This record gives sequence, structure tokens and C-alpha cells, in this order.
Amino acid sequence: MASLAEIRAKLKEQEANAGGGNRGPQGPNPIYPFWNIKEGESATMRFLPDSDQDNTFFWKERLMIKLPFAGIKGQTDSRPVQVQIPCMEMYGDTCNILNEVRGWFKDPSLEDMGRKYWKKRSYIFQGFVTDNPLTDDQAPENPVRRFIIGPQIFQIIKAALMDPDMEELPTDYTAGVDFRLNKTSKGGYADYGTSNWARRDRPLGDAEMAAVNTHGLFNLSDFLPKKPGEVEQKVMHEMFEASVDGEAYDPDRWSNYFRPAGMQARTGDPTKTASPQATAVSQSAPVTPVAAPAPVAAPIPEAAPAPVAEAPAPTDGGNAQDILAMIRSRQG
Repeated sequence: MASLAEIRAKLKEQEANAGGGNRGPQGPNPIYPFWNIKEGESATMRFLPDSDQDNTFFWKERLMIKLPFAGIKGQTDSRPVQVQIPCMEMYGDTCNILNEVRGWFKDPSLEDMGRKYWKKRSYIFQGFVTDNPLTDDQAPENPVRRFIIGPQIFQIIKAALMDPDMEELPTDYTAGVDFRLNKTSKGGYADYGTSNWARRDRPLGDAEMAAVNTHGLFNLSDFLPKKPGEVEQKVMHEMFEASVDGEAYDPDRWSNYFRPAGMQARTGDPTKTASPQATAVSQSAPVTPVAAPAPVAAPIPEAAPAPVAEAPAPTDGGNAQDILAMIRSRQG
């Protein structure tokens, strides 16, 4: 029988590999965790411009694909895990995974699976938190925080920018406006639909201007995942097919590239147990996506293609290869 110390170590490993549970204090967090606000509370933010002068907007769009796995290979008692991989459309390229998934919407029986694997949008902003209801929030020394905004809040931000009554950029240092994020609930999920812009402009205070001058502004592109190369794209597609097929996550094959939150990369040769698709593995650093906040509502696929009726139903019990072969034959 294992000792108490060994049992504790095993439990900690399982908790880390599952990417869940309460990990306790994490230290100063540059990303403001507004999703931890209690229902009925509000936080006030002041968005700042991107330091990248070539960026038209004061945010960067992030496109991710979530791959669910039944567990972790080699761990009989592991729980389901999820791995996020970047969608190649984020870099202006064609996404082969979305090309596969797009065809699923032609078959009503595959619509739910299509939504599960469709790209998920989020938006990276930066700015100050001027009214913070989180008493346990550990703000970093640099008060310029980052915000990972979901589609619901983003639509509120976007709608105001299109309103002719908004005459100045909300990020203007002297004539900008604050954004009030309100958390309520709807259908059992967190809802931010009542969030809004302040009605009056507010110039940045002396302390805020001093922070900008001292720390500068972030280049928001730095917080997007590194663009996957040819090898990483092959690994992504291999993981996608394994996920659709209901397989467990294989750390020996994939952890040097993409892994669940909390899991460490395996040392050694990552090509040793890889499939032929991913044998030409480079020694470049793994692509580690920016950690997104745990969603408080069911993820909503963005701009998923409309399903087309009268598509033949798939055969029962089909695995990933069967589904993909069926979709490819239709597209052909």
C-alpha cells in the first residue's frame, strides 16, 4: 500500500492533470478575473489603446478550438480533459479543422458535434480597473491589466462604437469613457447583458497617467498564441481526430505541443510514439495559448455556418475516420 505522502502526491498530480479544482492563491494576476464577481455586483474598467500602431482597434481577436478528451492515456482514474488549440484563421490562413467541421452542419445529426468543435472567439483588451468589487484580487505592480472578453460583452462594446452619439474614442486619455461591467444571471448562467458605457467622459487621473508613462502599454499581439508551424498543424489535426474518435489525451505524443491546463510537457523525444503524421517533429518551443477564463456560460460558436437539410445521416457508431471520410466524400 502506498504511503500517505505518495497518495497525496498522486492526488495532486491528478488534480493538476485535470486542470480543475481550486488551486488556491496564484499570486498577482495581470489578467483581471471579472468572472469571479458575484451576481449583482459590478466592476468599472477603463480601456486603453494597443501599443501596436498598426492595430486599427484597441483589442485583438483570438480564435481557439476546444478539443475534449475522455481522459489521459495511462491514467485509469483520470477525468475528462480539454485542450485549446489555435484556429489558423486567427493568422489569416485556412483552418483545415474548420474545413472538416464546416461540412458537419450539412447533416442535422452532426450539428451538435459541429458546434462543439467550431472556433470560439474571445477578445484581448487592456486597461485599468477603477472600481473593483473583488476583495481577494491580487493586482500586479503594473496597474494596466488585461481583460479576456467574451462575445456577449464584446457586442456591447462594438455596438456603442457604431453609435453616432459616441464622438470620441473611449480610450482617449482626456475625453474617453469608462465601461461598467454588470454581472447578473440568466437561465442558470452568468449574464453581462446589462453592462454599459458611462454617460460622461472622464480624463485619466494623475496616477493613471503615471502608470502609463512608467509601464507603457502592451502590444496585444504578444498575448496571442504563437502561430503553429507545419509540424504543429499536423499535431493539431491528429489531436482533433483523436478527440472526435473519443480517445484519451496522449501526453507522450502531444504534451510537447499542446496540453491541458496544469500539465507539464514530457521530456525526451516527442517523436518516439507519434503517429506518422507527426514524426517530423521540430525542437521549437511548444505553442502555449493564453489561458482563457473559465466560461460562466455555455460557449457559443461564432458565425457557425447554417446547417443544410436533407443530408444523409451518418451510420451509427462511426468513428472519427468514418465521419471525416463521409464529410470529405460529400465535399468532393
